[in-house]
Amino acid sequence: MAASKVESRLSAAGYGLPEAVTPTFQYVAVVRHRDIAYVSGQIPRSGNQVLMTGKLGAEVTLEQGQRAAEACILQALAQLKAELGDLDRVERVLKVTGFVASAPGFTQQPQVVDAASSLLVEAFGEAGRHARSAIGVAELPRGVPVEVELIVGLRD
Repeated sequence: MAASKVESRLSAAGYGLPEAVTPTFQYVAVVRHRDIAYVSGQIPRSGNQVLMTGKLGAEVTLEQGQRAAEACILQALAQLKAELGDLDRVERVLKVTGFVASAPGFTQQPQVVDAASSLLVEAFGEAGRHARSAIGVAELPRGVPVEVELIVGLRD
């Protein structure tokens, strides 16, 4: 099967989709309701291996946090592909919520999550522009520095 336009754009930018990871706890990775898909929070991991731990402003640099945010988006897109079969079914990215594990005084959450936003624009063009929240938190699952959830509009 040929790669979707979205995957081709990601590949041209040097990114590839990981394997979608099956949730460990009592939730599903993606819920579709009519023409909306809600992607559960994704952490930076490859398979069951966490790629990074720590807090921004302490053990994790801004640049490392941005790479973690990109890894979260790639995992979210892998989940969408597993659910939809084809990322070209995404009509528009509607909302991104990024959670950033932050040391006291760290206030660059928007810059961390902006890496995720930029990757979505790279993948979807103008349809990748979205509403967004970037939230600093004390802790995240498995000690990761970033978690990202996604809401997208679908086409038939």
